[in-house]
Amino acid sequence: MNKKKFALGLVGAATVLTLGACGARGGSSTSDESADTGKGGGEKLIGGAIYKFDDTFMTGVRTAMTNAAKEAGVKLELVDSQNKQPTQNEQVDTFITKGVQALAVNPVDRTAAGPIIEKAKAKDLPIVFINREPEEADMNSYDKVWYVGAKAEQSGTQSGQIIADYFEANPEADKNGDGVIQYVMLQGEPGHQDATLRTEYSIKAIEEAGFKTEKLAADTAMWDKAKATDLMKSFLTGQGVDKIEAVIANNDDMALGAIEALKAEGYNTGDPAKFIPVVGVDATAPALEAMKDGSLLGTVLNDAVNQGTATINVANAVMDGKEVNEANVGYPVTDGKYIWIDYVKVTKDNYAEFMK
Repeated sequence: MNKKKFALGLVGAATVLTLGACGARGGSSTSDESADTGKGGGEKLIGGAIYKFDDTFMTGVRTAMTNAAKEAGVKLELVDSQNKQPTQNEQVDTFITKGVQALAVNPVDRTAAGPIIEKAKAKDLPIVFINREPEEADMNSYDKVWYVGAKAEQSGTQSGQIIADYFEANPEADKNGDGVIQYVMLQGEPGHQDATLRTEYSIKAIEEAGFKTEKLAADTAMWDKAKATDLMKSFLTGQGVDKIEAVIANNDDMALGAIEALKAEGYNTGDPAKFIPVVGVDATAPALEAMKDGSLLGTVLNDAVNQGTATINVANAVMDGKEVNEANVGYPVTDGKYIWIDYVKVTKDNYAEFMK
């Protein structure tokens, strides 16, 4: 039976913890929250390490994990790795010493998953990775490791399609009339598979729709809104606002940062003559609000609710000695190790469905 929860809970989930994630707890390496309904006396304990708490998307994932753990009657302890791999490694050691029965890890550095897997393997502990996919060799090095996430190329494709659809419907968006979409790209963390694939596949989708493209500028803003505002300002200074015809961001926080820079130039404030299409990924609550006011063209739902829920379902099934399959975890399982959660394209036609 499919136990998937509606993605409609995403926005509420993300909103609940956003303030807390950006507060004092965000700098702590200790436990942020735990879920224990008391069923079974808290005997089943999952130790969860999140790369950083003040990431808007991962806040939604944490909320979903906490809710799913409560529903399953298991205890969940979550810690903030503060975007430091050595800190996360120490947290995993602490969890093992504490006697957790499963690990759930959103790695700081996906290429550094190997040592964490070795720690789990040495104790015969099941481990579920979330959102940042370890290397294939690492995934194959242990029979009790799973991955829950989404295919980044799908999100890139959908982002590009949103841009292509806009130019198809609004030929005047080609401001210089040269038949080429001149764009700037705000990229996530270098080496992160989501950043790499979203960048590549967004442009592929635009070109497959029949448009030519020209990259005016591209650089990393590290998934961060403030960094993206500064980067977009430099793009505007270097290229000129009149030359930029589209802005593609690897996530919503960076898209919103770019919009702040555009608004400072009088763009994307409601005047149709001064609008540059901006697209992001995640469908966070602030992004949906930006779509409502018309400053953001579109985004792609990165389903935090189902990613967090699937993570707990997998860990709980393994702790119960069950096989990880769709019947036991509520989600299709690929190659015995991967649970893929589909992205959903979010446009002006359906964004309201994802708002609480």
